[in-house]
Amino acid sequence: MEVGVVGKPNVGKSTFFSAATLVDVDIANYPFTTIEANVGVTYAIAEHPCKELGCKPNPQNYEYKDGTALIPVKMIDVAGLVPGAHEGRGLGNKFLDDLRMASALIHVIDATGKTDAEGQPTDHHDPVEDMEFLEREIDYWMLGILKKGWEKFAKRIKLQHMKLEQAIADHLSGIGVKEENVWEAIHRLGLGDDPTKWTDDELFAFVRELRKINKPMIIAANKADAASDEQIERLKKEGEKRGYIVIPTSAAAELTLRKAARAGFIDYTPGSSDFRILKEMNPQQEKALQLIKERVLERFGSTGVQEVINRAVFDLLNLIPVYPVQDENKLTDQFGNVLPHVYLLPKGSTPRDLAYKVHTDLGRTFLYAVNARTHRRVGDDYKLEFNDIIKIVATAK
Repeated sequence: MEVGVVGKPNVGKSTFFSAATLVDVDIANYPFTTIEANVGVTYAIAEHPCKELGCKPNPQNYEYKDGTALIPVKMIDVAGLVPGAHEGRGLGNKFLDDLRMASALIHVIDATGKTDAEGQPTDHHDPVEDMEFLEREIDYWMLGILKKGWEKFAKRIKLQHMKLEQAIADHLSGIGVKEENVWEAIHRLGLGDDPTKWTDDELFAFVRELRKINKPMIIAANKADAASDEQIERLKKEGEKRGYIVIPTSAAAELTLRKAARAGFIDYTPGSSDFRILKEMNPQQEKALQLIKERVLERFGSTGVQEVINRAVFDLLNLIPVYPVQDENKLTDQFGNVLPHVYLLPKGSTPRDLAYKVHTDLGRTFLYAVNARTHRRVGDDYKLEFNDIIKIVATAK
C-alpha cells in the first residue's frame, strides 16, 4: 500500500511529507522544488488492544507508544502538478508516472489562496479551483491510457467474449486498477456490457468514476493557521459537495513539533492537541512553540497532519488493524512475543484473508480461526473487526 502526497507546486506538499515521515527533503519557496519523488514511511495511529487488555506488547512490525499502535505506511511525495500536466506541461508526465501505484492520494492545497495555479505567489486565487483541477488532470491522464487503441480493444473484448471488467483491469493494471474497481465503476453508472457501444461521454464518465474508486483523495487544507475561519469553512463545505474529507492542516507546525520531539526538547505524540516541554530552550524556540500552541493546536485541536493520514488509511481505504497470534490465551507468537504483528486489511476481510497476509502457505492450509477476545471458533465467513486478535488454525503441511 502506498499513499501519494500530491498538489500544485509551492503549497507545502514536501513540508507535509517531511512532517509525516521525518525524511529530510528540499523545501523552498519556489515551484518544482521536488523533481524526483521522495519516498518514506509514515504511520497510521490507532488505539492498541493492550490499552484495553492491560498487556505489554513486543511489537515487531510496528511501533508502540502510550497505548497506541503506530502502523507503518509507505508515502511518496511527487513533483508538483500544474494545469495541462496530462499533456506534459511542467513535470506532468513525471508526476503522473510517480502516482501510478498509489492506493490513496493526499491532496495538499494552500487554504489561504496565496498560491496560483502555476505555484506562484498571489493574493487572489480560489483554492476550491485546485480540487477540480487535480481531478481533471488525473481523469484525462487515465482516459489517455484507456483510449490508446480503444476501438480495437473493445471489439476484441466483444468478439472473444472476454470478461469485460477483467480485460479493462488488465489493460489498466499499470496504474493499480483491480477487477473489482472496474466492476464497481461500470455498475455505478449502469453501463452496458458491450464496450463498442460506449459513447465518448460514457467512456469519460467511466474514467471519472474509476478514479474516485481507485485513487480516492482527501484534502489537506494546508497553511490553515494563516487562513481565516471563513476560508476554512468554505473549503469544508465545497469539499463536502464534491465528496471530499477536508482537514485544516499546518504541515510547518507539525514538522517543527516532530523535530523538537526528536531532539528531546518536548514530548509530543503526532495527532495530539498539546505537548510537554522536557528541557530548556532558547527564547526563539520557546516563542515558536508557544505560537504553534496558540495558533494551531488550540484553534484546530491538532496540526491536522496525523488526522489526514489516519483518515486516508482508515476512512478512504477502509482498512482495519488485525493482530494474528499463535496462543490466544497469552496473546503471543511462537517466541512468546505479545501481539508482535499487526496487518492492515480491508473491511469485510475474513480470517483466511489474514492467513494469506501472514503467509501464502497458511492461507492455503487454513482450517478455522479463534477470536482471542471471545475465545470462540470462527470460520471463513467471519468478518474481521477493528483491532481483532486472531489465532489461525491450519492443517499440517
